[in-house]
Amino acid sequence: MSGFSPAFERLGAARAAVVLQQQETLAEYLPREDWSADLTARAYTSGGVTVRVSLLGSYAARERTWLWGWANPQFGEAHPAVVPTLAIRAAGERLGIPEFTTAEIDLSWYEGPAGHGGELVAMAAGGVLGGAGYIGAGYDGGSAYLHVDDPQVPLAGWDPIPVPRLLASAAGLFPQEPRLTLAGLLAHHRVPYRQSDVLTEARLPGGGRARARFDGLGRFVDWGAELTPATLTS
Repeated sequence: MSGFSPAFERLGAARAAVVLQQQETLAEYLPREDWSADLTARAYTSGGVTVRVSLLGSYAARERTWLWGWANPQFGEAHPAVVPTLAIRAAGERLGIPEFTTAEIDLSWYEGPAGHGGELVAMAAGGVLGGAGYIGAGYDGGSAYLHVDDPQVPLAGWDPIPVPRLLASAAGLFPQEPRLTLAGLLAHHRVPYRQSDVLTEARLPGGGRARARFDGLGRFVDWGAELTPATLTS
């Protein structure tokens, strides 16, 4: 059973596929090699490529807790790398998501498919901020999570082909509402759709239609896309 709040789970489900798709685009752009970071300058460099980042928070492996950047005494909410992330806390206050407003989150209960519960907090936070993805930067005892908000990093475009894979991966992390996960992905790419309990139908950019089926328990079953030549070459 999840120890996350229902509001957090719902937001995570709505943004998970979008974030996962953008993570793939970021991975293609940013080499994962020896890295360095200057958080005061909001700069992260890996493999000779430097991107602008902000500090989401950090996960402590031994304590199994997440600490937001604004609550970390080494930084605080006035730090240049933290200021851009305060929108997450504001969203938490507005939407009633305690994980976004609690300074330090106990994640010792988490036994899910992600490496640790902090990964899901970073995903959900990245979903709120949008942008170009997030980076997990390991250090002795845990990982710092940085949000990439650099316009030089390409944003993932619409592609119907990886939709089933993205949905399956997203539902593995946030399994409660797969229909919401698909709706979030379609809405993000401004793909018109209509949805019932067991069916989502989408009108694809450039022509063609797609249909996703869900079972009576709301679980994703399959995705079929009828692509026009214009869709295939766009």
